[in-house]
Amino acid sequence: MWKARPEDNRSTVTPSQPAQPANAAPAVSVPAKEAPKPAAEMRADVGHIGKSVVIRGELSGSEDLYLDGEVEGDINLRDHKLLIGPNGKIKANISARDVVVHGRVTGNVAASERVELKRSCSLTGDVTTQRIVIEDGAFFKGAIDIKEVKESKSDSRKPAAAVTISSGSASAISNGPSLSASPASQGSFLDPK
Repeated sequence: MWKARPEDNRSTVTPSQPAQPANAAPAVSVPAKEAPKPAAEMRADVGHIGKSVVIRGELSGSEDLYLDGEVEGDINLRDHKLLIGPNGKIKANISARDVVVHGRVTGNVAASERVELKRSCSLTGDVTTQRIVIEDGAFFKGAIDIKEVKESKSDSRKPAAAVTISSGSASAISNGPSLSASPASQGSFLDPK
């Protein structure tokens, strides 16, 4: 038995009961698989503030937050993501791990990892983050302070290797791998290949 492909949207006339050979087993119906749910629906720890909600004061939490309403004050979601929807009107200083802005924000934004300004957003204030994405069409007025990515203590920098150069070769003197190059082994980008 065949199933129609989703891309076949044409209507076809099918008989109410297809003819089956006498020795064939009866057809078994198989329930259709559910469509996969978007990642946003699968995650249970995302707060949602709708577009008709107005908050005046401090807003803090320990979960990701989708904010499409109006907030005036401070927003503190230190280790979580804040997504400001297209209807969001924020007059606040924001502190979060990740901040994605679709609406209007007036105030400073401090994100420990990433700030993303979408094309429909308007941000007036200073941004402090490790990474920033500003889409074409986004309005931004303020300063950007990019923080360095902090290295873990196990990845401490090793001192630079001492290099001695003698005629015809260079070798590195260190605990790491040794490198050597001679003029004969070096090619030129001008040489034909």
